[in-house]
Amino acid sequence: MRANGSTRREFLASGASATALCAVAAPALAQTAPRVVVVGGGFAGATAARALKKADPRIAVTLVTPDRTFTACPFSNLVIGGLRNLNQQQFGYDNVAADGIELTFATATQVDPQTRSIALGSGSTLTYDRLVVAPGIDLDWGGLPGYTEAAAEKMPHAWKAGEQTLLLRHQLEAMEDGGTVVMSAPANPFRCPPGPYERASLIANYLKTSKPRSKLILLDAKDTFSKQRLFQNAWKELYPNHLEWVPLSQGGKVTSVDPSEMTLTTDFAKHKAAVANVIPPQRAARLAQVAGVADNTAWCPIDPVTFESKRVPNIHVLGDAIIAGGMPKSAFAANAQAKVCATAIVKLLAGEPPSQPKLINTCYSIVGPNYGITVAGVYVPINGVLTDVQGAGGVSPVDAPRSVRAQEALFAEGWFNTITGEVFG
Repeated sequence: MRANGSTRREFLASGASATALCAVAAPALAQTAPRVVVVGGGFAGATAARALKKADPRIAVTLVTPDRTFTACPFSNLVIGGLRNLNQQQFGYDNVAADGIELTFATATQVDPQTRSIALGSGSTLTYDRLVVAPGIDLDWGGLPGYTEAAAEKMPHAWKAGEQTLLLRHQLEAMEDGGTVVMSAPANPFRCPPGPYERASLIANYLKTSKPRSKLILLDAKDTFSKQRLFQNAWKELYPNHLEWVPLSQGGKVTSVDPSEMTLTTDFAKHKAAVANVIPPQRAARLAQVAGVADNTAWCPIDPVTFESKRVPNIHVLGDAIIAGGMPKSAFAANAQAKVCATAIVKLLAGEPPSQPKLINTCYSIVGPNYGITVAGVYVPINGVLTDVQGAGGVSPVDAPRSVRAQEALFAEGWFNTITGEVFG
């Protein structure tokens, strides 16, 4: 894929066109308006709620989310690297409510598919005709020996944006120059495949500019990762003395951690850290288990046309919690899935067959100030799985000049402002 400005804009415009194809005219519904409950107020859930209401204002849509403020994960690595403030990541739901969506700030604790009802932590119960769950991920606290919720207070994961983001940032600021930062990246699947490598880049940038005698060691449970050549070329150019990547084949898989000693152990060595960022294995969030939509992989199989659960009828699952085939777990993907799902639900409620969708994902990574890289893909359902359309996407060119990298960084900022404006604005 070419990376000049017009081509990238054409690609993103094509995404808007593809999304527009999902729009349908409001069907004639029964006199009693159907009830759709959406659980989860992130990029998937909030998008689905607004898309449903826009497609047919007669549908009674309730959005259930535990917090009145959403803190976005995309761009939160810049907060860790000292290039952004956390309040720039935070968004409220006033504009969602203004669309006529009922907001319920509570935690969903139980789902009864037989009665089509949801119990909330507040003690109340909601009923639905269709349920959309966008629960996100939970950290698998049993997946890495020694890493517990208590350990995360000393060795933050910062993989859910908010307090943990600031904790890691403050630990970096407090570290003496000359200290070693040790990161661990998990095996697939996990939220935001390029995320650990963007984070490593931005921490290395912080060290280079503020703690020049320090370095970061990235211990990885994989030998390959998203945008690998682009990242590694940038590291060689920008951070040759501040970032060391240790892949699986060279002993990079972390087998245990000890927060009391601030050590991360692999099959080959024990790494002592002044600051440790442990990104543990992940799974679909607890609500997915409670609702019965997660399988023995701890993730949620779905119909890629409607995003209805393959395990429980009338429940649709979106975002990071799903088994999405070739489509990665990202905010852009969650937003695209939510629009397709909303369109499908409107058709299903009207007794009509859903259309075959085409979904787009674009993922920007910031490697340093004025330095961005991108991967993009197009996905269609084939044999019940979302499949990458070969040749329809691509990555930033490896040999691009710095002016292109600066342009990509501007595109990234524009994308973040656009998607958060659409979802929460």
